Amino acid sequence: MTSAVPATPCSTFTDTATSEAQRSTGCWKAARDADTESKVEWLAAKPAPEQEAAVEWAKQFDMPQWEGPAKALELGERSRHQLMTAAHTALVVEGTWDEADWAELEEKARAITLAGWWIDQRDAEGSDLLELLDAAGENDRGTQNPFR
Repeated sequence: MTSAVPATPCSTFTDTATSEAQRSTGCWKAARDADTESKVEWLAAKPAPEQEAAVEWAKQFDMPQWEGPAKALELGERSRHQLMTAAHTALVVEGTWDEADWAELEEKARAITLAGWWIDQRDAEGSDLLELLDAAGENDRGTQNPFR
């Protein structure tokens, strides 16, 4: 005797060897995979406002163009914006730094144009940014344009 094979993972199973957990996982995966259009729209729209804010911030504070793979550029932009904003809050707003100290840190940040470096630091605390920038190697620094 052969057991009936369900047409979809959420169909009624006649195979008693299939556990309830397997059926639930199958149903979840089927539903997830069936709705690819809305998933793509959600993924595209999710970072859009944050990306716009990061781009505007980079223009306002004269941040350099990115270097790195195209896939990493937007995430690098958002990561830099988040870390720089957190650092400004921790060091200037809540800390003891003045604008001259911050301007020095901004110049160091401008030297790091590789998106991957900023992505790697995205979980760092804002108060650690100066130390991270000082520890960045030559490979982390892009081609510097002295005429920016």
